[in-house]
This record gives sequence, structure tokens and C-alpha cells, in this order.
Amino acid sequence: MDKSQIPFLSATELSSLIKSRQVSPVEATEAYLERIPQVDSHLNSYITVTQERAMADAHLAEQEISSGTYRGPMHGIPVAVKDQFYTKGILTTGGSSILKDFVPDEDATVMTKLDQAGAVLLGKLNLSEFAMGDSFHHPYGRPRNPWDLARNPGTSSSGSGAATAAFLCATSLGEDTAGSIRGPASFCGLVGIRPSWGRVSRYGVLGASWSMDQVGPISRTVADCAMTLGAIAGHDPKDGYTWDVPVPDYLASLEGGIQGLRVGVISERVHTDAVEPEVRDLVVKAISQLGELGAAVEEINIPLTADSAAISTAVVYADASAAHHVGIRKNLAEYDHNIQLRLLTGAILPAQAHQKALRLRHMLRQQILDALKKVDVLVMPSSSIPASLIPEKAGIESKEEFKEMLGGRRSFTAPFNLSNVPALSINCGFTSDNLPVGLQIAGRPFDEATVFRVAHAYEQATDWHTRRPTLEF
Repeated sequence: MDKSQIPFLSATELSSLIKSRQVSPVEATEAYLERIPQVDSHLNSYITVTQERAMADAHLAEQEISSGTYRGPMHGIPVAVKDQFYTKGILTTGGSSILKDFVPDEDATVMTKLDQAGAVLLGKLNLSEFAMGDSFHHPYGRPRNPWDLARNPGTSSSGSGAATAAFLCATSLGEDTAGSIRGPASFCGLVGIRPSWGRVSRYGVLGASWSMDQVGPISRTVADCAMTLGAIAGHDPKDGYTWDVPVPDYLASLEGGIQGLRVGVISERVHTDAVEPEVRDLVVKAISQLGELGAAVEEINIPLTADSAAISTAVVYADASAAHHVGIRKNLAEYDHNIQLRLLTGAILPAQAHQKALRLRHMLRQQILDALKKVDVLVMPSSSIPASLIPEKAGIESKEEFKEMLGGRRSFTAPFNLSNVPALSINCGFTSDNLPVGLQIAGRPFDEATVFRVAHAYEQATDWHTRRPTLEF
């Protein structure tokens, strides 16, 4: 096939062609490496393009497959990863100028797993500084949304969303503490899953919140996302918080439909003025589609979800301040202005407020787990808004802006990182401004398979995943 069209294949389509030797890993890698400089100067999705490493990976994959050694569906697939994961011998910045010269001497476990799966590393992707969300200054270029260059591709896995939506990698890895996979997936019209906490190792990952950080894929289709998660999931002795539980064949679990599956609609996050009308209408239509596909749809009340952003913020800011306590003391001025505000807020947070947040977190988690005893999945918007305009200035200037930070769109991702259950965002349509909207699907702990099955059934019944951003420069 025409090499220039290879980047527009889904990762699973490309995987099938590589396995059957109709496309070589070298051809696929060259196609992406040729496309990246043509497009990314407008998006700033990459911090580092690892061209030599990518070609070496591709040649090795081609030799192995030609000799009959096939490692599985990720073999020869060109991927890119958020620059939050240690990569041996490769610059790892965390999106910060503080680490502009940091080159690790070991790989993060997820990188080791990608290597074992035979994936090809195209490079490291841009992000909010130290994955803390909403940085104003980006030392490696401001990431932009392929659907509208004036808009945010989502935080903090900004580059993962932008590069995947712009066909600059076949699939990508992000990291989600309080929405940093689901937000970019929603804003960029993609599929992104935050797996159950403990499903994927965080060893070698620059962290923000030890109790909520979780690595996961951002991809163009549900099957791509399932294939990518299958490659990185599993117990890791180096991360004591990973669970030693079996990892299902996520690709095999996609089929079967959703006839009779019970879908709970979180009323407090759907039927509320906090959601922009166009977003709410598209989400409600998507939920109705699930019913038409045979699911039993019912309303569920989970009262604390409305306050989840404030609870999450109190936990994350305190955790992040602890993780960066040396930087706060020694070189605070080197951090982005917005990140300074977050770190300092966490540093002075009263102990009683932090303890209250932890108690409320436990209560919310129990409410969600109780709901998931009655239904198989929970659904609501991934975000209350479509992609927002890129801000023109740093900081918070009013009480209203601060209240928005403690609520707003963050209260649509926070319920599930607080409860540590798997949650996925899938594109469910476009606004009148041609901006993607995300439907969020959450499931029981370690039941990513059911979440994928619901998302896949919806995706196959619609054509949203076939649309491409125009990218006219």
C-alpha cells in the first residue's frame, strides 16, 4: 500500500498487516517519522523524536517476524509515550526545564513491557509540567489540539492526545492521576482508559499522587486501546501497589455485544446545569444508543460525585507537595507559575482538611462500589465542556476561577480516580464547532474487559471514530 497512508490505519489494522507481512515494521516506522516533522511543528506534541532508536526497533521487529518469531499484536507497532516515563539513555523531562538534562539509566516497567512486546518507540510526548495539569508555560512548546489549534488538547497527557489524534503515532501511553488520560481523550476525540489502580506498574514513572497515579493508553479505537493495555498490564515486583491478578485477553473480550448488560447513569453528573447543553445532549443520545443495543439503562444517584473535584484536589495537591518538597525549598521559582500555586497550596493545606478529604474519598468510593453491585458499568460525560481555548495568562484571578478549579470539568473525572476503578472516555459526537465530546464508562475494579466491551459496542454502532481533524496549515 501507499506508505503515506499507513499512519491513518488503526493500530489493530496495522498489526494485522504486519503479522501477515503485507506491511513491514520498517515501512510503518518510516511513514510516521516522515509525517511527524510535517505536522508536529504546529502541534508541539513531541518533546523528543527517537529516530535512530525507532529505526533500530523496526529493523529488529522485521527480522524477528521474517524469521517466524512473532511476539504478539504490538510487534512492530510504532508507539509514543508521555515524557513522564523513564527511558534508558533517552532524555526524560517530565515536561519541565528542571529536568532538561535528565537521562535515566533504566527503563520504567511499562517501557520494558513495550520492548518485550516488540513495539517501536517513536519518541517522548509533551505534557503539563510533572503531569500536574494546566501548566501555562511549556518549555518544549505549547501543545495544541488538532481539531482546533487555538484550543487545549487536554492535560496533562497533552502530547499523547494531540499526537494520536493527528496520526503521529499508532497508539500512545499517557498517565492519569485525576483525569489526565480521559481529558485528552475527550478533547481530542479518542479512546483513553484509566485502568484500575494497581493494574499497571508505576515503577520508573515521575509521580504526582502515589494513591491515584495510573498509566494507561490513549488510542484511536477501542480495539487499539485494548491491545495497548494488554501489553503493559500486570503485576510488577518493583511496584508494591500492583495487584497479582490475571490480565485478560482484552481484544478477545470485545465481542459479544451488550444485550442485557446493566448501565447506570449517574444523575448528578448528567442531568445538571454544570454540563454544557451540547455536551449533555450528545452524552444523553449516546446513552440512549446503549439502550438500543440491548443494555438495560437505569438512573443511579451518587451524591458525592458533585463534590469529587474538591476532594481529589485536596488529596493530589498534598501528595504532589510531598513528592516535590525538595524542589519547593530549593528551586520553587523554576517551576511553572500555575504549578507553583498548586504545590504551595498543597504545602499549606491544613491537616484537618486533608483528613476530611481522605474520609470523603472513602465515602465516595463506597458509594461507587455499592452502585456497581447493582449495575455492570456507570456512565456520564468525560468532561462538562469540549476542548477549552488556550489561556492567555497564568494564575487565578478571582474566587470564581478558584471555585471552577475545585469543581467544573474536574468533577467529571475525579469520581473514578478517587475510587480507583477503571474508567474510559470514548468519542460520542461533535459540537456545532466541530469539537469532540467524550462519553465516560466506568466499571468494577479490574473489570476493564466489560468497560471495553461496552465502549466497543457503542463504537461499532456509530461512526465518530472514523472522522479526522482537518489539519490545514
